[in-house]
Amino acid sequence: MTAALPMSLFAFGLNHESAPLDVRERVAFPAERVNDALRNLVEKRPVSEAAILSTCNRTEVYCHTERPDAAIDWLADFHRLPASTVADHLYQLPGEAAVRHAFRVAAGLDSMVLGETQILGQMKQAAKSAETAGTLGWMLHKLFQNSFAVAKDVRAQTEIGSRSVSMAAAAVRLAERIFPDLQRERVLFIGAGEMIELCATHFAAQKPAGITVANRTVERAEGLASASAVRPSASTTYPRCWRSTTSSSPAPRARCPSSAKA
Repeated sequence: MTAALPMSLFAFGLNHESAPLDVRERVAFPAERVNDALRNLVEKRPVSEAAILSTCNRTEVYCHTERPDAAIDWLADFHRLPASTVADHLYQLPGEAAVRHAFRVAAGLDSMVLGETQILGQMKQAAKSAETAGTLGWMLHKLFQNSFAVAKDVRAQTEIGSRSVSMAAAAVRLAERIFPDLQRERVLFIGAGEMIELCATHFAAQKPAGITVANRTVERAEGLASASAVRPSASTTYPRCWRSTTSSSPAPRARCPSSAKA
């Protein structure tokens, strides 16, 4: 399988093991920017194919290029960061090493929670985004399709797929070990991103006494409350905005300080 892929296949990136959170946040790609970033990479660097996998715990670029150094330099340039900010945290994977890594990532073997299933969907979205942006060619298409097949085989043939595992589910299980009865507890989430949304959904299913979302803007907190099937009930500021949600009747809307940024 890997012998058919030329050495011009190259992957690089950083994850929860190679980089601290503040660095990972600075090189992450919001979903709405991925397509533009892919086109920028292909247009401004000697890269013929590209795909970006960007999650809470990793940012990785898979590409077809004869100039890996140019692709690596692009990451810092695109985010307007000094090269030294990311250089010490990057792993570089040429050829077959990139293939092995993609297989491990898709199967959940490289995740913070071993065997978590969310990453496979995120890889599929990365491939779809590259296709939409026009940067998915035969090489990356083959890489991703083989990765998805391997992930399916791993879950079918090993115990890693015996039950659903995710960061959100693990958080609930840990909370249940610490607090005997979650229905008597109030839960605070800081932020309103994808991972928090998943956690809120899992915790809401346990019917806690209340769920509070602390975020820089009320709008995103309210969106999360709606997606998690809970209703707003109270608010304050900490330090930007809080949105409290419980199953009780709604209270007045929260207001953000005028200096809050989206």
